[in-house]
Amino acid sequence: MTTAPTPTRWDHTVDLLIVGSGAGGMTAALCARDRGGDPLIIEKTNQYGGSSAMSGGSLWIPNNYLMAAAGVEDSSDDALAYLRALTHGTVPDEKLTLYVEEAPRMLKYMADHSRLRMQSMLTYTDYYPEAPGGKPGGRSVEPEHFDARLLGDEFARMREPAVQELVMGRVSMTATEAHHLLARHPGWVKLTTRIMSRYWLDVGGRAKSKRDRCLSLGNALVGMLRRSLMDRDVPVWLETPARETVVEDGKVVGMVVERAGATVRIRAKKGVLFAAGGFESNDEMRKRYLPGPTKAEWTTANPGNTGDIIQMGMDLGAGVDLMDDAWWGPTTVVPGESRARMLVIEKGLPGSIFVNKRGARFLNEASPYNDICKAMYANDTPESPCVPAYMIFDTNYRKKYPCGPFLPGAQQPDWALPKALKDSGYLKKSDTLAGLAGQLGVDPAGLEASVAQMNEYARNGKDPDFHRGESLFDRYYGDEKVTPNPCLAPLTTPPYYGIVVYAGDLGTKGGLKTDAAARVLKESGEPVPGLYAIGNCSASMMGPTYPGAGGTIGPAMTYGYLVARALTNGG
Repeated sequence: MTTAPTPTRWDHTVDLLIVGSGAGGMTAALCARDRGGDPLIIEKTNQYGGSSAMSGGSLWIPNNYLMAAAGVEDSSDDALAYLRALTHGTVPDEKLTLYVEEAPRMLKYMADHSRLRMQSMLTYTDYYPEAPGGKPGGRSVEPEHFDARLLGDEFARMREPAVQELVMGRVSMTATEAHHLLARHPGWVKLTTRIMSRYWLDVGGRAKSKRDRCLSLGNALVGMLRRSLMDRDVPVWLETPARETVVEDGKVVGMVVERAGATVRIRAKKGVLFAAGGFESNDEMRKRYLPGPTKAEWTTANPGNTGDIIQMGMDLGAGVDLMDDAWWGPTTVVPGESRARMLVIEKGLPGSIFVNKRGARFLNEASPYNDICKAMYANDTPESPCVPAYMIFDTNYRKKYPCGPFLPGAQQPDWALPKALKDSGYLKKSDTLAGLAGQLGVDPAGLEASVAQMNEYARNGKDPDFHRGESLFDRYYGDEKVTPNPCLAPLTTPPYYGIVVYAGDLGTKGGLKTDAAARVLKESGEPVPGLYAIGNCSASMMGPTYPGAGGTIGPAMTYGYLVARALTNGG
């Protein structure tokens, strides 16, 4: 039971109580304060930022002001056509239209009234640029670097970035910088020198910890938002788990929380906003709702996201949707690391393939990461298991490209790999494909046939089976120096390598049903008075799709902005 009777006394009273300290909740708090409101953020863990802090920090905002400033054309009509094409009628048009109209306004408001500083990812394509209304770049925006020293002691309380976002587990860079280095665009050596020098010359930072104080990606986004809240004296209570909702005459009027070992009753005069993430770190809920096999250890997201808030909403009679879906992505589980790593760039680079237990390819490895796991589950059968799958590559790939925890072999040869990784057997290696197949438990004849077929496709530059490298998105993470197809290269040079690939995620997509105003809806479709939900504890307004980088945080921040507007200073 997660509801409580109205207390005879309240310990604390605010206008808007926000459960969860990710980018969506922080945006709601900031906007509420700007409109004269009295918001409070509570966070159950001892770190703020949630999965937003661990993410790439990008926002998918169509027709945004940065595109216009760069001379990139977009329109509300194109954006709406794109979302309609991808969601196939599963999302009410009212929600899609509202997002297309309000997301650019949110971004401009935050640029004008907060510390948020974003830059356009002009060459980062929509995930489906060939779809009606799709664009070759500019709709995704990412944070500029942010100086963590502006946070003072609050920096130590921010959730750390995902390890895959850091060079050598230490040094941060933006997604744009990372792509320049990967592609070795002109000036990449100078850029590398600048990034590394910046880190090592921060003597004060190195004296405190190995953590980079020049923040990027999700840490930069959360840092900007946290500093903006500090400017406004908005409180963020850490280690304050929500225990019960308080309902009076059918309306949510507050919550009972735990703080410093004591029970605290918080009244929310205008409303309660759930912004607390999904259930990706809850094995029991994953097994109940998601396709199987599935494990919490396969997620890259916040370990604090265990679905508590979704269950609280369900206890109030709220409906749920999309509970069998997630923001999918293929992951690798590295021994000794607390979270899985997502294989974002590795899967599309030439000289590698994904195969199932039979050793057969079954997908376009360079396609959007969300589609990779959908294909893994769609093709998974007892006769041809695809979950997990296996990434196979040769020595040429190993030498040229990073993969999971490894730098390119030219920089980190096999003999220089950490002893713990070598001893764990994480990376399989053999002078023959049959030998590698035996180590992975894959059918050797199937693997040899798949590699032979890929080698032929690489020579011709065409993948007639799965069309790898045909989409503009595929080619973004290809190697532009490889011709005729930047995503295809033969696997001909032993030794051969393999790692296990899991059906992981950035977070779950299903949650409480909401309307276009982010009001939580009962199974009957009627609103639960006083209760709102945004982000991954609500059923995504993107439905079954993932339009582009930032398709998670963009809506979370936009709906946080809209809820704050609706509940403060007359709406």
